[in-house]
Amino acid sequence: MNTTISRPATVPAPIPLGELLPWAVFGGLILLIAIYFVGAEEGATSIVPGMYVHEFVHDGRHLLGFPCH
Repeated sequence: MNTTISRPATVPAPIPLGELLPWAVFGGLILLIAIYFVGAEEGATSIVPGMYVHEFVHDGRHLLGFPCH
């Protein structure tokens, strides 16, 4: 005889907005910083002197459609 034991379905617990919001803001800030370094870190808006950041993100810049030369 086969005896099957049924388990109750597990329901994921909802994440309260108060716990999710700080992580969403943090992720948004990291995203904005990444977009700045890939898209605008050169010339008059440069924070880091030299071409080090430009050369580091050069291929990613072209992949995302940012012109650089």
